[in-house]
Amino acid sequence: MEHTYLSQSLADTYKLGERFVKCIPEGTTIALLGTLGAGKTAFVQGVGLASGITANSITSPTFVLCNEYVGTQSIYHLDAYRLADSDEFSQLGPEEMYQSKHYVFIEWADRVVDCLPREYITIQINIKSHDSRLFVVSSTDTLEQKVQRWMDSISNE
Repeated sequence: MEHTYLSQSLADTYKLGERFVKCIPEGTTIALLGTLGAGKTAFVQGVGLASGITANSITSPTFVLCNEYVGTQSIYHLDAYRLADSDEFSQLGPEEMYQSKHYVFIEWADRVVDCLPREYITIQINIKSHDSRLFVVSSTDTLEQKVQRWMDSISNE
C-alpha cells in the first residue's frame, strides 16, 4: 500500500521526521529515493532533530558514503549515488548495520536494491515546487501497520 504526504516546507519535512521517530522502531532500514535536491537529507535531518541530533550536523553522505549520528535513536546514513555497483555497497558493511538498533537510511537505494534487507520502508520524494515535496511511502508487509500509524499521526493533526 502506498501512502502520501505533501510537505509544504522544510518545517513540514522535519515534522514528518519527528513523527517517524514516534512510530517507526529503531533498527528499521529506509530506502530513500528522489532526484538531487528532493529532500532526502532534509528528511533524515528531521529524524535526527527528533533524536536529539542537531540538523546542521547531518549532511549528505555523497562523498563519505556513510555517516553515523548518535542520539536517543541513532542513525546510519548511507549514499549509493557514487558507487559503481552492489559489490561496492556491500563493502560498506550494510549487513552489520541492518542488525543494529540504528535507523539505516540509504539515499539512492534503487541503485543497490539487491543489497536491501528483507524488511524495509521506501520513501520516494518528488519535487512539486520550490518549497513543496510529495512523499510517497511504501513498505514490506511486516512494517505496514507501523507505516500506517505514522501516516495517520500526520493526518490527524
